[in-house]
Amino acid sequence: MADQQPDASGHRARLRQRLLDGGPDALLDHELVEYLLALVIPRRDTKPLARKLIDHFGGFGPLLSAEHEAIARAGEISESAVAAIKIAQAASLRLLESKFRQAPVLGSWQALLDYLRADMAFNPVERVRVLYLDAKNRLIRNLPMSEGSVDEAAVYVREVIRKALDYHATAMILVHNHPSGDPSPSQQDIRLTREIVEAARPLRISVHDHVIVGANGHASLRAMGLI
Repeated sequence: MADQQPDASGHRARLRQRLLDGGPDALLDHELVEYLLALVIPRRDTKPLARKLIDHFGGFGPLLSAEHEAIARAGEISESAVAAIKIAQAASLRLLESKFRQAPVLGSWQALLDYLRADMAFNPVERVRVLYLDAKNRLIRNLPMSEGSVDEAAVYVREVIRKALDYHATAMILVHNHPSGDPSPSQQDIRLTREIVEAARPLRISVHDHVIVGANGHASLRAMGLI
């Protein structure tokens, strides 16, 4: 791990001042990463490293979403440096989630989509989460359910329904990502969604939607008339 090189405090101070004076928009993507890394690698010029990481993962979002082991390998950096990047991701997601957590989710749909894109669009493997809602469509639990390979995740209908009963939910929103970037639903996606809808109906639990997110956008099975 090469976390020590000549001091770059003058440049770092200028970045800091631009950030404080102009807010987040004052820094470019690589400058945000550069400054994050500088907090834990104080004696190294972190600009080349920031550019290298963004180029390697294909952008700011994919870098923040990358697995921590992959970031460490790509940048040849310590666990502390990787943690600086992952804490930025965690803080961003917490902020985005707060925008729909206290209000009816269906009335905060764009805020939900912004959160889902930040959380899942750039994941290198397929993941599933379920948002369980109360009778007023307020969020009870935002629950990761499963993680699969690069193109599939195991979702068990009984487990999704059991969790709904455990949380006394009256509705749910299903979500998963497509690592390929294309959010178009597969036949398996459609079949699984309908199985969950049918299992939930006798229990008077509504499935409001199944949202698929990818780097190229999102798809709503409800909007497509598939639920």
